[in-house]
Amino acid sequence: MAAAAFFYLFAGITLASALMVIAAKNPVHSVLFLILAFVNAAGLFLLMGAEFLAMILVVVYVGAVAVLFLFVVMMLDVDFAQLRQGFLSYLPFGAVIALMLLVELVLVVTTYIVQPGALKGPAPAAPSADALISNTEALGRVLYTQYLYFFQAAGLVLLVAMIGAIVLTLRHKAGVKRQDISRQVARTPEAAVEIKKVPFRQGV
Repeated sequence: MAAAAFFYLFAGITLASALMVIAAKNPVHSVLFLILAFVNAAGLFLLMGAEFLAMILVVVYVGAVAVLFLFVVMMLDVDFAQLRQGFLSYLPFGAVIALMLLVELVLVVTTYIVQPGALKGPAPAAPSADALISNTEALGRVLYTQYLYFFQAAGLVLLVAMIGAIVLTLRHKAGVKRQDISRQVARTPEAAVEIKKVPFRQGV
């Protein structure tokens, strides 16, 4: 009974937060609702016994991705009013995508109601010695053995995306003093210090 109550609590907050992500007018509020949705989704993973995925969702998505979204939104100072001006031109395309998603959801729900066994996976194999390992160890074995090259390729893709984001957001503003080590090292005492002989009683 308690598990069902927690499931409905986490699921309800997750759906409400997901709705507020796209409904909030302030982009900062959208990112905060996104963080709330991630945390409650982690609670759903805990109820299913996937503690490693719950931890990854909180540490990676909440601790890094969502905070990065919030930082970028506050740093770029994007004119969202100008972006919304072309909303009506993209409305038919968005309506078609929404209709397709609605049809897929209806098909999944009706299939489960009419024939629940159609969505079930294959029958589990007989328990073995590997069934006693934890979720974290099982995921580690799969990632670092069977999918090692794909895992490394995904890391390279993320690295390139991070470098691209830094290059796109790095802007040099005029009038801002910046340190140039090569110019500092190349300076001579004659160029760095200027000695003037000030007459008596005519100084500063």
